[in-house]
Formats: sequence, C-alpha cells, structure tokens
Amino acid sequence: MTKQSRLITGPTFEEMLHPDKIAPRIRKQALAAAKSDPLDPINLYNITWRSPEGRAYAYVVPKAVTGIDTPIVVLYSKDFPTGSHKVGAAYSVLIDKELFGEVDPSIHTLVWPSTGNYGIGGAYVGCRMGFDSVVILPAEMSKERFDRIHSYGARIIATPGCESNVKEIYDKCKELKAENPERVRVLNQFEVFGNYRFHYHVTGNTIVELAADLAAQGIGKGRISAYCSAMGSAGTIAAGDRLKQVWPDHKIVGLEPIQCPTLYNNGYGGHDIQGIGDKHVTWIHNVNNMDAIMCVDDIECKKGLQLLTEQAGWRVLADAGVSQEDVQLLSTTFGISGVCNVLGAIKTAKFYGLGKDDVVVTILTDAIDRYHSVMAQMTATYGKMGAVEAKVRLESIFHGQGLDWIMEGGREARARWHNLKYYTWVEQQGKTVEELNAQRDPEYWLAEQARIAEIDARLKAVR
Repeated sequence: MTKQSRLITGPTFEEMLHPDKIAPRIRKQALAAAKSDPLDPINLYNITWRSPEGRAYAYVVPKAVTGIDTPIVVLYSKDFPTGSHKVGAAYSVLIDKELFGEVDPSIHTLVWPSTGNYGIGGAYVGCRMGFDSVVILPAEMSKERFDRIHSYGARIIATPGCESNVKEIYDKCKELKAENPERVRVLNQFEVFGNYRFHYHVTGNTIVELAADLAAQGIGKGRISAYCSAMGSAGTIAAGDRLKQVWPDHKIVGLEPIQCPTLYNNGYGGHDIQGIGDKHVTWIHNVNNMDAIMCVDDIECKKGLQLLTEQAGWRVLADAGVSQEDVQLLSTTFGISGVCNVLGAIKTAKFYGLGKDDVVVTILTDAIDRYHSVMAQMTATYGKMGAVEAKVRLESIFHGQGLDWIMEGGREARARWHNLKYYTWVEQQGKTVEELNAQRDPEYWLAEQARIAEIDARLKAVR
C-alpha cells in the first residue's frame, strides 16, 4: 500500500466509555456540533453511552409496563450521532482497519453489509472519515433507513428480501469485491471484531458502572443478574462477555424472532424485527458463553411499539400509573427491536425466577424515527388502535409474556450453536475448520478483547 493520506480519527475505546477523558477543548466542540453541525467529523467524539453530564443514557422501564417486580433497565441509543449505537460498532471497525493500514481513504471504497443501523453508522463514519462508502441492505427495510443513509452521503445497493435475507447481501459483497479487488474493502459487521470490541468494552463496562449507580438509587444490589440482547450481527450481545467476567453467575440471554428461530431449532423464515434474526450464526458471536436462547413474535413487537408511541397507548399507560414524563421517554426511545429486547427481558426474569433485588439490562438499539412508515403499514393492516385494543396489548403482550420458546444453553445446545457457524463461515465465507475450532477456546475471545489496549495505543500515537 502507498503511504496513507492524512487520517480523520475520533475517540479511543476508553474515551467512548469515559468521554470526560477526551481533551476538554475537543469535547466542548463535539457537544456544540451535535446540534449546530451534526455532519461535522468532530461528532465522532459524541459516540458514547453517556450524556454531556456524564450520566448513562438509561432508565428503569415502569413496572406498570413490564408487569413484574424485577427492574428491567434499558440503555437507549437515540442520542448517538446517528440515533443508534451501531455507529459505535461501525466506527470501531473502521478505525481498527485504518490504523493498521488495511484501508486508505485515498484508495479504497468501503462496503458496509447491513440490514439498516450498521449501514447507517457506516455511511456516517465512512463519509465523515473521508471514504467513498456503499451500503448494501435488503430492499424491504424501512424507508427511513434508506433516507438516512442517503443523507449521510453514502450510496446504496438494495438486495432482494427482508431482514433475514443476509446471504443475498453476502453474495453482492462478493460480487463487488471480485469486480475490483484492489479498491473494494468489505467491512462485514457479522465477521469483524471491531464490532465485538465496541460492545465488550464500551457497552459492557457502561453497564458494569451503571450497576453501582442504580444501587445508589435503591435499585438492585450493585450487580446485574441477566443481560438480554437479540442478535443481528451479535455485536451487542458481546457486552455479556464483560458482565460475566465481573459476575460469573450472570446470565446472558440471546433473542430471536419466532418467525426465524435459527439457534432455537435451526429454523428459518422472513420476519420484521428489523436489525435482528439474520438466519445464521455470526462469526463474532461467542455462543459458548450464552446461557439461553428465547424467541419473540415479530407482530407482538410491532404492536407493542404502537402501544408505546401512539396516543391511544399513552392514555392506557397513564391510566395504568405511568407518569407523563415516562410516557414521553418510552415514546421517543423505543424501536421494534427494543420492544423485542424488553419482552425478552421479561421472559428472562420470569424464567429464572428473579426478584425485586435483581436487575435485568437490555438495549434499545434505535427509536421510532426509523419506523413511522412501518407503523402506518400496521394501521393499514390491523386498523387504528383504540383504547380497548391498547389495553389488551399491554396485558397480553407485555404482562402476558410466557415461558414458551426458551432453550437453555447446556453443553449440547452450545455445541450445536457453535457448529451452525460451519455452514455460513466455512462453506460460504472462506474460513477454515481450524479457525472455527479455535473459537471453542475461551483464550480466543480473551485475545480479541486484549487488542483494545493495542488499538487505543496506536490511535493515541497517530493523533
């Protein structure tokens, strides 16, 4: 490779975790640009789970919504630069490749395979860091996803199908790479460990620190009993690896759509929990550390989102005792997969018999701003939600989550989850059996975690 052009960089992993460690001048500029110039590259320094005051973007979902005594705590993503934490994964992937000379903005076109939020993040960071960027995603994803990618300056290639049609994305990536192997660089979120490292270090340690903050408020006893995350790329669930290091009896629970239960029973099919359930086991998913897989219905998730974001639902929530402030917070921080994650958290608390002193944490990956078109389709299909229907949804979807569609992660189940990687990664994507077998060893994952310090040191040297 020729000598690299001047690099546009952003925060270290440690600065994303603790933005107060960013140089004060840069932090001040970044916070000002968040409102005045959201496309300025300085906004890369706003990739964090923490507010300008240093508080985690988190809250306890009201008991009137969950119907259980166990506190369900959500980290929400709407205040990231793109409105989703996936911008952190995209940045972590790109900065790694850039620092170690694998990509150069003066030479390479970046290809971001995605079903939405990672592609949005890739469009944002790629174009801010000076790269020609192309996002590949299924044609049936929400209109808002396409609009946002265009607004950040990236090009789009739409492939056939819906959320679970990831093989078609892989095929298009392979085609583009074959056409121009010297120029095209595919940053595959399902494979590259920058995605894993962002959530292991930044999301995971944010939750560790949040446990103490919650305990100081009388919520829990300073520990997190379980962490739930629906898998798309399986980056977000990597936070569980960090939590289990801190609390060895902690439970990591993965979630899938009932309509595409790949890990649960080798199932397949189309669904509309956008961002998860991609019909394969990803390379970066540490399945041997997962304690259970649970499945959630996609229509229930979309109906649940309507309950939280439409006026008829707000009135029912208020009648159930949810404060006006909390109704507003719920209505602006949830997307479809966020409802899925909370329903999974409710199932988790019930399944493990957790109580009022336990805490279950999950993630709200995006918000309603990406789904107005989907909600309009729901109204056209099912009719306008009235007060009676809203009350039924609260009681049946949230309070009525049952203990069906659950598989615990025993030795045999984990072996099967691991073996499923073979069909995507060895047969189709060029990995070797030796590489696959290496992932059974916990040292494999520790080595990937250890690279965080190396990457941060390299970034500081470049800056």
